[in-house]
Amino acid sequence: MSTQTKQRPVHEIRLGAVKATIWPNETANGMRHNVTFARLYKDGDDQWRQTESFGRDDLPLLAKVADQAHDWIFNNPA
Repeated sequence: MSTQTKQRPVHEIRLGAVKATIWPNETANGMRHNVTFARLYKDGDDQWRQTESFGRDDLPLLAKVADQAHDWIFNNPA
């Protein structure tokens, strides 16, 4: 990937404050996908931020978002 070309996600899934971002990943064996997970929150200045840290109550949503990301990848092969 060139420094001038910014990679864009191919899909994003969000449930509440938890999101999965699906990225294209070109390999020698063809297109694959990578997934990143984040939790959104507002900081003390009322600005939206994200973290890769999840609390106990976030885990059920994280599991659902991961399952939906898996389904999307399975149903959208490159």
